[in-house]
Amino acid sequence: MKIERTKNASRNILFGGILKIYQIAVPFIMRTLMIYFMGVQYLGLNSLFTSILQVLNLAELGVGSAMVFSMYKPIAEDDSVTICALMKMYKTYYRVIGLVIAVVGAVCTPFVPKLIKSDLPPDLNVYVLYLLNLAVTVLSYWLFAYKNSLLQAHQRNDVSSKVSLITNTIQYALQILVLVTIKDYYVYTIVALLTQAITNIATAMVANKMYPNYKPEGKLPKEMVNQINQRIKDLFTSKIGAIVVNSADTIVISAFLGLNMLAIYQNYFYILSSIIGFVAILFGACTAGIGNSIIVETPEKNFKDLKKFTFIIAWIGGFCAASLLCLYQPFMDIWVGKDLELNFSAVICFCIYYFVYEINQLLNTYKDASGMWHEDKWRPLVTAMANLLMNLIMVQFWGIYGIILSTVLSMLFVGMPWLLHNLFTVLFSKKHLMPYLKQLLFYVAIVFVGCVLTYLACSPVEFNNININFGEKVINIGKWLTLIVRGIICCIIPNVVFLIAYHKLPEFKDSLSIANRMTKGKISFIRKMVDKNA
Repeated sequence: MKIERTKNASRNILFGGILKIYQIAVPFIMRTLMIYFMGVQYLGLNSLFTSILQVLNLAELGVGSAMVFSMYKPIAEDDSVTICALMKMYKTYYRVIGLVIAVVGAVCTPFVPKLIKSDLPPDLNVYVLYLLNLAVTVLSYWLFAYKNSLLQAHQRNDVSSKVSLITNTIQYALQILVLVTIKDYYVYTIVALLTQAITNIATAMVANKMYPNYKPEGKLPKEMVNQINQRIKDLFTSKIGAIVVNSADTIVISAFLGLNMLAIYQNYFYILSSIIGFVAILFGACTAGIGNSIIVETPEKNFKDLKKFTFIIAWIGGFCAASLLCLYQPFMDIWVGKDLELNFSAVICFCIYYFVYEINQLLNTYKDASGMWHEDKWRPLVTAMANLLMNLIMVQFWGIYGIILSTVLSMLFVGMPWLLHNLFTVLFSKKHLMPYLKQLLFYVAIVFVGCVLTYLACSPVEFNNININFGEKVINIGKWLTLIVRGIICCIIPNVVFLIAYHKLPEFKDSLSIANRMTKGKISFIRKMVDKNA
């Protein structure tokens, strides 16, 4: 079976985008309600539990990634017998993983309070809350988690997006009701537990309906089992690295700087991660297609696709970085007030982190789609250890800024060079590495210019002293005007800069062709204009 990559990617991006907008907007409202109805410490506590449970997810060992990768070839060959046997194997693995997480998580319970500096809300039992959050994680593995792999491997993430849209509506509605009325964090967590179960069950039912001939039965050849187990072993170090990078910052901030600072940091990171999550829809929509392409297409075609995706991510990442640079502080001023803001130097660090992360994520997508885990198994671990070491040192000298910088430095000077070397040793020809790096540096230079010009244009825009009286209440609309006008500037200047710099590149024309196919010819006029001016 040859997957319809462009069609499926379009569908995944559409429904994934709808879901991501929903998942950004509604939790943002909930986060705001929690700040005003319960207190900022609850946000910090919620982030801490998430990070602890991410560490416990090490038990997953990368089984999910190995599962989806192992299905690419049998799906391409219509080998339903192998797919059924794979599902049976993964069903067993996920049951064991859930049990391991439950046991290890329970053993870790007495140590949880030591990760909180001093500002725990007095009315909470941290042990009960931790165990409730642990139950949410365990259920995610025990209740038909292996079924979702069918949708991912067939590049039908749009289906799981639709299911999540429905179940998230239920969860958010109930949790908002809890925050506004009874203000009980225990009930808030129990709602998440119940909706996780509903999501898994509903996804399994849909997968059964779409692929009724795939059932968890049969036995794999011993050689194939050994190959899969080897992939899982190789993925373990990658898993450790990813968890440490994602969780170390949160845990170190909580232990050294307290829940209040953690909540402030997480407010900024929430905005950043929301944008990252939105762009991740593109990666998620294309991963299975890239994996299929690596199997059925030539290395030259796949390298051309890499250059094309790098161009797309550089444009998107550059636009988002320029927007964050100019809109972060005005937005935070409106949302949480100046008392919960970081200095502008932190904003610069976040913007650098964001752009580096997006490029790194593209390279990791190719690594995962090609199954290149054995050759890359030590890189994530070494990068994570470098990040953790710098975290522990730099937090004591520069506080929150040291935390952000340590993540950027470890990724930029340890992780990315190593990953590029691996990709251009195993997947692509070494002769393409230097041209690719030169092109990447060109994108970085253009993004830098775009960010600087956008910031210079936005900096004078301040309308903070414009007020409107509504009876006895005074509303400052100047802050909103500042945000809106700056937002318009951010939509124009960086994109104009990129268009001027990139319009003659072949990657630009190729990207327009993809967009034209995905929109069924609705933007063909742009391609004609480019060809006319070329």
